[in-house]
Amino acid sequence: MIPEVVTVANSEPSIAPVSAAARAVGFIDVRAAVPDAVIDLRYATANNFVGTPLYPPAARCLVHESLATGLATAAAQLRARGLRLVFWDCYRPHDVQVRMFQVVSNPAWVAQPGPYSKSHESGRSVDVTTAGATSISEMGTGFDDFTAASHAHATEGVSAAAQYNRAVLREAMAAGGLTVYSGEWWHFDAPGAGERRPIINVPLT
Repeated sequence: MIPEVVTVANSEPSIAPVSAAARAVGFIDVRAAVPDAVIDLRYATANNFVGTPLYPPAARCLVHESLATGLATAAAQLRARGLRLVFWDCYRPHDVQVRMFQVVSNPAWVAQPGPYSKSHESGRSVDVTTAGATSISEMGTGFDDFTAASHAHATEGVSAAAQYNRAVLREAMAAGGLTVYSGEWWHFDAPGAGERRPIINVPLT
């Protein structure tokens, strides 16, 4: 698989305050923790498994503030290797989760929504990859590739280079206290991601 090319700017963005609703549930813009993060929210574009934007074009990568230290640690470890964290998804509104499950009703690939928020819906999970100076790292599959090759520790059909790059990502995220989901190499859960919390639907802008 040919890695996607990304433009990696050197200047750090100015971060506007998050909305009052986001602050009320403890959300921050992920760039407050990882200033050099590459933000590529796929659900704000048509480049996703649904085939249409699910987020507004100006959507932000919001995470719960409890992830800040862990993500900063992971980013620092990757930075030492000349890599940056790329965020494909962060907080996901409950109504978007419902829409996604209607399209792919397989809980192995898309979490079944319930009368609560957890994981992405509570801002405590992230979908990430890494990038070097000019391109996304080779990981063997793209984002939301619903095949066995997407399993975190897959070897069949996954090159040695991709296996190594996945391991580098897992190691860095683990240093920050985030655990990979075995079914998706890109999905990482922070402590408390599995806890059921009240439904959250706050603006992504």
